[in-house]
Amino acid sequence: MSLLCLMLLAANAAPEPVDDEVILFSYFVNNGEDGVHLAWSEDGWNFEVLGNGRSYLAPGPVEGTLMRDPSIHRGPDGIYRMVWTSGWERPSIGYAWSRDLLEWHDQQLIEVMENHPGTRNVWAPEIFYDARTNEYLIYWASTIPGRYQAGADTGDDGYNHRMYLTTTRDFQSFTPARLLFNDDFNVIDATIVERDGTYYLILKDETLVPPAKNLRVATSSRATGGYGPAGPAFTDSWVEGPSVIKVGDEYVVYYDYYARGAYGASKSTDLLNWEKIEGDVNLPPRIHHGTALWVPRADVQRLIDAHPAPAAAEDQP
Repeated sequence: MSLLCLMLLAANAAPEPVDDEVILFSYFVNNGEDGVHLAWSEDGWNFEVLGNGRSYLAPGPVEGTLMRDPSIHRGPDGIYRMVWTSGWERPSIGYAWSRDLLEWHDQQLIEVMENHPGTRNVWAPEIFYDARTNEYLIYWASTIPGRYQAGADTGDDGYNHRMYLTTTRDFQSFTPARLLFNDDFNVIDATIVERDGTYYLILKDETLVPPAKNLRVATSSRATGGYGPAGPAFTDSWVEGPSVIKVGDEYVVYYDYYARGAYGASKSTDLLNWEKIEGDVNLPPRIHHGTALWVPRADVQRLIDAHPAPAAAEDQP
């Protein structure tokens, strides 16, 4: 084999797995009617479905709620907290917490936009822990009809989203929702990652006319605002649901090719310049809007032990 071939193989090889942590990936299937589904990975490149594809928590408690865009966060206290889109046009998010990823508690709807009457929707909430302030940020996309002129005529079905946030220390009291990001275009599906004191907001440009529907990056010196302007698109059009995680010395962002029922991924060393790695990443079929995070291996092993995969049938003579 030539030296060039060896170099190419090394460049595309999956990173070495971390001994005590693995990656958990939460997602939904179909329209989110049956709740959150989970997968896991040793290395961030190859994923396996957990629980034989079962739902780990069904949506509720209000009839007709969905569980779309489930986002799980593990806090410095070791508690898992999950938020999700509870419906197409609800001004609330779903919330529950767990210590072991098996038993979930206090499932409820949080009316995060009650100080903004007339809010049409609350989509794709996520959680970020701000170590500088010891607060949790919950942030999401909402349309408030008539609030912004820019983008009002370029979206789907009259939606014209901006990113909002609330902060909390205990998930019982929350600050009034306020603007997180506005760069004068329709935006959804943002996720925050910190690197060397800079905060990167990876977001979807939701502009339909002319079609963008791609991912861009904005930066700030603080988690709670000051982002922008957004840089150029680094993906194709018709993608959404970015989730970014550090794997070795690189960052990997996974995203949903929702229009064609597939998933993609790109990698970067600086969170600004990205290289597609879609042919090298193996994600489960039928997944939508997943969120990846590092978790203790023992927590995933508990899930595997609780719902082991069926034994393979013995070969017939």
